[in-house]
Amino acid sequence: MAPPNESKPTTTPSPKLAASVAAAADTSKRGPPSSSSTPCIFSLHDGDLTVGVDNKAAVALLTGVPANVTLTPFAEAFVPDTPGGAPPELAEKAAANSHRGAFLGFTSPAATDRASCTVGHLAGDRSFQSVFRFKTWWSTAWSGRRGRDLQMETQWVLLNVPELAGAGAGYVLVLPLVQGSFRSAIFPTGDGDDDGVVICAESGSTAATATDFRRIAYLHAGDDPYKLMHDAYLAARVHLGTFRLIEEKSLPAMADKFGWCTWDAFYLTVDPAGIWQGVSELAGAGIPPRFLIIDDGWQSVNGDADDPHDDAPGLVLGGDQMTSRLYRFDECKRFRSYNSGALLRRSPETFYDKSLPKAIISKAAEIESIGKAKKKKAATHGDAAMDLSSFDAKISKLRRELDELLVKRDAMLSNLCSHDGVFSGDGEATGLKAFLKDMRRRFPELDDVYTWQALCGGWGGVRPGATHLDARVVPARPSPGLAGTMDDLAVDRIMEGGIGLVRPEQAGELYESMHTYLAGAGVTGVKVDVIHTLEYVCENHGGRVELAKAYYDGLSKSIAKNFNGNGIIASMQQCNDFFFLGTWQVAMGRAGDDFWFEDPNGDPMGVYWLQGAHMVNCAYNSLWMGQFIRPDWDMFQSDHACAAFHAASRAICGGPVYVSDSLGGHDFDLLRRLVFPDGTVPRCVHYALPTRDCLFKNPLFDQQTVLKIWNLNKFGGVIGAFNCQGAGWDPTEHRVRGYSHCYKPVSGAVRPADVEWRQREDTAAMAKAGTYAVYRCQTEELVLMTQHSEPIQFTLQPSSFELFTFAPVTNIAGATQVRFAPIGLVNLLNCGGAIVDVEYPSGGEVRMKVKGSGKLLVYSDVKPRRSMVDDCEAEFEWGNGGKLMVDVTWKQEKDGVSDVEFCY
Repeated sequence: MAPPNESKPTTTPSPKLAASVAAAADTSKRGPPSSSSTPCIFSLHDGDLTVGVDNKAAVALLTGVPANVTLTPFAEAFVPDTPGGAPPELAEKAAANSHRGAFLGFTSPAATDRASCTVGHLAGDRSFQSVFRFKTWWSTAWSGRRGRDLQMETQWVLLNVPELAGAGAGYVLVLPLVQGSFRSAIFPTGDGDDDGVVICAESGSTAATATDFRRIAYLHAGDDPYKLMHDAYLAARVHLGTFRLIEEKSLPAMADKFGWCTWDAFYLTVDPAGIWQGVSELAGAGIPPRFLIIDDGWQSVNGDADDPHDDAPGLVLGGDQMTSRLYRFDECKRFRSYNSGALLRRSPETFYDKSLPKAIISKAAEIESIGKAKKKKAATHGDAAMDLSSFDAKISKLRRELDELLVKRDAMLSNLCSHDGVFSGDGEATGLKAFLKDMRRRFPELDDVYTWQALCGGWGGVRPGATHLDARVVPARPSPGLAGTMDDLAVDRIMEGGIGLVRPEQAGELYESMHTYLAGAGVTGVKVDVIHTLEYVCENHGGRVELAKAYYDGLSKSIAKNFNGNGIIASMQQCNDFFFLGTWQVAMGRAGDDFWFEDPNGDPMGVYWLQGAHMVNCAYNSLWMGQFIRPDWDMFQSDHACAAFHAASRAICGGPVYVSDSLGGHDFDLLRRLVFPDGTVPRCVHYALPTRDCLFKNPLFDQQTVLKIWNLNKFGGVIGAFNCQGAGWDPTEHRVRGYSHCYKPVSGAVRPADVEWRQREDTAAMAKAGTYAVYRCQTEELVLMTQHSEPIQFTLQPSSFELFTFAPVTNIAGATQVRFAPIGLVNLLNCGGAIVDVEYPSGGEVRMKVKGSGKLLVYSDVKPRRSMVDDCEAEFEWGNGGKLMVDVTWKQEKDGVSDVEFCY
């Protein structure tokens, strides 16, 4: 694994690699048989793009392919010495599979900044799985059977080719790439009766044009859809040299820990005392946050019409700040005025009204709701101006009430100010640095503090003239390809205010100015949001790819210098050019749209309708994003109506677990099923992905598919089953909407083969087990299964789940006919994640190391003679069904790990 703070290397592939790639490019070469000398399995001939393996008849993927469309075997396009070249071991893996890949592209008759080419028509009634961008920032899953089913801004398409299953080409991935100054995406033709597949290459600047797009997309074939994804992105990594795969980077420490994010608790009103109170509540319940994300609201921002030297007044809800710009690099006045030791001397419980943040947010939400009603009224009765006065009167009244609450809040926070009530400029005595220093004194288990930022500084960029940087307001212009995406408040506000864009050559200085200050204050990482604003302001900067390269290079260098090389979470980033250009240092990023605790537009399904959509977004996006980053499934609220539904998915997602609970709004019992007493989490060793039988399906509104996701623990596997039916994309209305008729019970089945054991070398052997013990989390049943058993049938109510833990059964050496399987701590949602080690000595014993406290469950078909916990004999329960349970307690001196032994 590469050091997290290394600079971009220039690696030259080994002579062996260069020779093998050259052999693949020249099929006339003769020599020892190897995969690298095998002819490319893709062919373009007489207007048909086909894939064929061995003696199997070639299968058509595209028909009616125009003459300007090109196909180039991967080996022919390989350049053995490029900047950012892959490490030799990765490049050699790509070369070994080079016959499975080819570049799909085209030439344009005239130079253009936006080239759109129909590369053919999807052949036959062939099912596909895809991910497309439904907003500027966010992508979601989509499946279909015809070219006309494709959606705009599709990031990739996985084709099902059952005719070649078992021959090495049962699936084919079509992957749009970056070429030169252009990025690409897949579109339908726009003709509802046409099954054409369009590849669109765009630079984003009329000054950046080209005619050659022969490397603008990549094809790769394989029998394993998960390995296929990895191999395709590995080939793209070797070819482009502009990003690193996840296996080349180390995860940030917070990936294994529990955290709290301030967003839903405070929105833009976040303050030091409120943060202290929130961390104190969780730590006091024995669930200490090991990381904290201070979300949007802490920065010094203001609007163009505001006092250029003061914070924008009255910001509360997300949306209010989207036309504001950064005017200084340090914290806003609420944090700037913090006096060292203030909260050590006086706990917030003595003066902080924790109901006030909710009251402020509620009042602001009322204002927002009436504003929406006014806008709707004006749109339908434009000439009835008098009718709008009642809305204005209500808004004015509510605004006064909100201002009174904000004054009350500021008076309450005066307890934290320096002695003269203003910022003294002494970084040791006041401000963010003093606050974080005090936080760590009071909460020593708090390892990481991340702060929010927009890629361009603030939502509206940097205010011109406010800093030493050359920032200019650039009008925002969306790409034509986004015309069919969903209406979005953030886009509307950015279009309204434009972006205060720092010149690209100063992008590194922007991040260095921000991050050096933050690192000096004790911040260990940043959550970088609003990433795709760059494509709105790239016209005069060489286009979106060139502008992105400048900004991502500056960001990467700053993260490497200031935040240990990996202290970053990427968000609002779900477009392919970010992943191809911006993930050199980034090892973690959001896998789905925001956790919406209720419908912001008042859908009749209220708090329920977007919960399943969030989960599906995360699961399917992880198929491709997991190649670059560890997917982050986002925060949730532990007291939400669907909290357990979300908690179960976070428990097995393989990423960090964090909540955005309001003050006093916690379900501690639920959180204890996710988090160890030391604030770490029993994280799976892989990242969660949809099972094979969920590919090419619609688990959101087909009324029949349960979303199943698989993951791996060190000594077993887990399948999560979730009824997500009820909401999703409407291709006609171009929005996510509720499908209330789908919000009903759905049935499914689960089997050992649903766990993809072979996706990791250290778990592959478990695929060969003859028998598995399977534990159902919700029903608490334990059953035995083989690969040939009838699957377990289940039915899930709407917004409900089941977790199935699979553990291979082992015959214990030295014990006659004893079969054993380690399940885990059943009081944890990911019970198998608690098992640290299992040994089977030859004397008829089992020795285990288990982290956590509660009831340890194992399968044993024979009652043991005795059980030992930390060298002391312990009582156990054993039933004829093989359930063997023993209690373990948290061992602080051993990092929570108990030594357990069963003797037969």
